[in-house]
Amino acid sequence: GVSAAFAVKLFKSWINEKDINAVAVSLRKVNMDNRLMELFPANKQSVEHFSKYFTEAGLKELSEYVRNQQSIGARKELQKELQEQMSRGDPFKDIILYVKEEMKKNNISEQTVIAIIWSSVMSTVEWNKKEELVAEQAIKHLKQYSPLLAAFTTQGQSELTLLLKIQEYCYDNIHFMKAFQKIVVLFYKAEVLSEEPILKWYKDAHLAKGKSVFLEQMKKFVEWLKNAEEGRGAARLGL
Repeated sequence: GVSAAFAVKLFKSWINEKDINAVAVSLRKVNMDNRLMELFPANKQSVEHFSKYFTEAGLKELSEYVRNQQSIGARKELQKELQEQMSRGDPFKDIILYVKEEMKKNNISEQTVIAIIWSSVMSTVEWNKKEELVAEQAIKHLKQYSPLLAAFTTQGQSELTLLLKIQEYCYDNIHFMKAFQKIVVLFYKAEVLSEEPILKWYKDAHLAKGKSVFLEQMKKFVEWLKNAEEGRGAARLGL
């Protein structure tokens, strides 16, 4: 307990003099940012114990910093393992089980997970540099991975996160600019995305990146969605 008690005095003085961000920068420089758990004996090296001890000692910002570091580490580890599982061609049911266990263990949200999965799925392929061929290649690839993506878009917010990630990707990779609408329609048909988040994205939740191009691409499909929704509403009312 001596090292932890000393650390409380040290970090209190340090944070009072500077702030948690300056402390974090210094810790990173000497590779101590991921070793703070070692202030405790091996049987007490958990985020929960660290957080409780330092919060009670009046160092809540240090507790939150360590929680955040742990979360970043867990996300990086998840992405690395996910890419390995995909390159091995592991069954989706096994990958889904692994990801759900990691979400629970490390308290990772579905929105964070869908962004990681999208990034992993897109990084497993050597994309064609020709615009006319890449859309076809993307649709074929993403169709195959639709069941995996669908397992982690059970919330509207996760669907919106995925839409924003697709928009960002298509904007950042210029030969994907014309593929945006095709990807969204594929995911709608595969039940990865539903009407409401697509309409919300179109109305006011889109990014500024390539907005005019992507909104124009989506115009007809969005009109079709609105008409289909009105038709279903009328059917429910018996009209």
